[in-house]
Amino acid sequence: MIDVNVTLGRWPFRRLPWDSTATLAAELKRRGVRQAWAGHFDGVFHRDTSAANDRLAEACHRYREGFLLPFGAANPSAPGWSEDLRRCREVHAMPGIRLHPGYHGYALDSPALRDFLLAATSFRLVVQLSVQLEDERTHHPRMRVPAMPLGPLLPLVDSVPGLRLVLLNHNRQLLPAALRELAATGRLWWDIAMREGVGGVADLAAAVGPGRVLFGSHAPFQYWESAELKLKESAFEPSVTATSSILWEK
Repeated sequence: MIDVNVTLGRWPFRRLPWDSTATLAAELKRRGVRQAWAGHFDGVFHRDTSAANDRLAEACHRYREGFLLPFGAANPSAPGWSEDLRRCREVHAMPGIRLHPGYHGYALDSPALRDFLLAATSFRLVVQLSVQLEDERTHHPRMRVPAMPLGPLLPLVDSVPGLRLVLLNHNRQLLPAALRELAATGRLWWDIAMREGVGGVADLAAAVGPGRVLFGSHAPFQYWESAELKLKESAFEPSVTATSSILWEK
């Protein structure tokens, strides 16, 4: 099993059960995960994303055989994002980048984001876009970050040939017709971490195709077993072969 959505480091508003890298890695392995795509909470909340990426790379490289694959952070609205992108690829040999537009303050129709995606694609990086990190109802009252509006997503994707984009923590922000349009581009995949509702995973697979649904747990912020139970409830297993093809496709 490949888990495409885990995060290292400390969530700043409360302690999480698996918030040490050693514990997270051990618990994932115990549950049969053979590879996990990892971001870092410091990449969301710290101003110095380069230093956060250094810590992420160091933590992941302690594990042999690529068990934890680092997905670095970058902020397309901040100066210096091109250097962050270059270091992720050339210094740390990261396979991808994880974006948090809601927390970093830019919209999906931002010209800077398109420029960033074009550059990431030229580096052959997978891009993960986090729609949200937690349910809006549980946000700290001084840190309310709404889910990212996804209306501009289709024209953005159409404007970046060769893009490989994974939407993380998407629930039902897109209607089935919009999901089908996005899936038809051949450039998007979805994880199941925040897909809620009875038959939610199966409904997503029906809209976008089973090969575009990936296992993502959003651990340690969410209980890993939550994602596992969604699979059992839906009687559907998201694609593992598709995960590999996203990562290594040239």
